[in-house]
Amino acid sequence: MVQLARIQPSERVLEIGTGKGALTKELARKGVSFVAYEVDRQNFVETLETVRGTGAEVRLADAFKQKPEFDVLASSLPYSQSAIFVEWLSGMRFGRAVVVLQEDFVRKITARPGDRDYRGISALAQIAFDVKVLGRIDRESFSPPPRVNSVIVSFTPKHRVSRTEISNIMRLFSLRRRQVESVLAELGMKGRTGYGRRRVYGLGPDEVYELCRPTGSK
Repeated sequence: MVQLARIQPSERVLEIGTGKGALTKELARKGVSFVAYEVDRQNFVETLETVRGTGAEVRLADAFKQKPEFDVLASSLPYSQSAIFVEWLSGMRFGRAVVVLQEDFVRKITARPGDRDYRGISALAQIAFDVKVLGRIDRESFSPPPRVNSVIVSFTPKHRVSRTEISNIMRLFSLRRRQVESVLAELGMKGRTGYGRRRVYGLGPDEVYELCRPTGSK
């Protein structure tokens, strides 16, 4: 994870969800500006002990309710927070992120238009980021081993997406099997025409972004 993050001496590094501090310890050794967030008090206490003397800053708080400034994010995220993470990250300024996610979720955020797994979160991820799968992690690398497979993914920002735009994307895909023009009319969104009989789930990320941006956005 540390090698894939390619952390430079001048960069600010963020970790979300320290667990027992295994990755935190490795990141702290880089000697860079580093802040980690953890919401579980017991994990927070154990992580503090793990990184004692390194100068790393560990905060007992929910990073998704904050707006920390960072250049690089490196995290093994709580899988239940994956969608929240993508929505949060899509509004942040940063250089790159390298994270561990559940394999099923990665299939969803990399799904193409028309695929069974193509959802609002798929379009959002591909609008906001260049998403690349960097590798897979064996279940036995975790303690305790999870029931699901894990994947290392990189996120490189393309567009910052506002909360209004995210809301519009999710509203649009709440009716993903319907014809585009009828959905736009029902939701009171941009009254574009020319989609014929196309369905929402067949729209490419760029088309979704154009539809879901507020009027007058550039």
